Amino acid sequence: MGKFQYFTAVSLDGFIATDDDSLDWLLNAEETGTPGRYEEFYSGVGCVVMGGITYEWLLEHFEGPWPYAGTPVWVFTHHELPVYPGADITLVRGEVREFVPDFLRDAGEKDVWVMGGGQLAAQFAAAGHLDELILTVMPITLGSGKRILPLEGGGRLWELRESRAVGSVLELRYEAAPRP
Repeated sequence: MGKFQYFTAVSLDGFIATDDDSLDWLLNAEETGTPGRYEEFYSGVGCVVMGGITYEWLLEHFEGPWPYAGTPVWVFTHHELPVYPGADITLVRGEVREFVPDFLRDAGEKDVWVMGGGQLAAQFAAAGHLDELILTVMPITLGSGKRILPLEGGGRLWELRESRAVGSVLELRYEAAPRP
């Protein structure tokens, strides 16, 4: 059975986007981590889950063929949104835990990528369905913005499994520590 992984870039001060959901700080970065790291990660993904804001950002900024072709994508949203042409997208509303069996079914033997945003990842964590954090820490501070994991009602202990520096970028992989 696959794992639920939150793979994202983050600023040094813990933000994944600016207050107005801009990713320009990331898209303009010269260094984004180890070459091939994304491809290595994505080869193990069988299902993608994202929030509506992330999906809307993709609709507005992405051109060309759907980047997750052949992979089921689930989008949590409170709005009616168009489906990207040729994409396997399911729009849903509700609690994360009610869809967990669907995500695992779609992922098969592979993992579920909790793509974003932070609010959605926090819901997975609160429901006990976030197994790994894979972070690319970028050498920038934003001062404010969308937090990486805005948990309410308590945190969780994470165990560092891997770290590496690539230029001024730091890549970190954490596993959820067993609950006492």
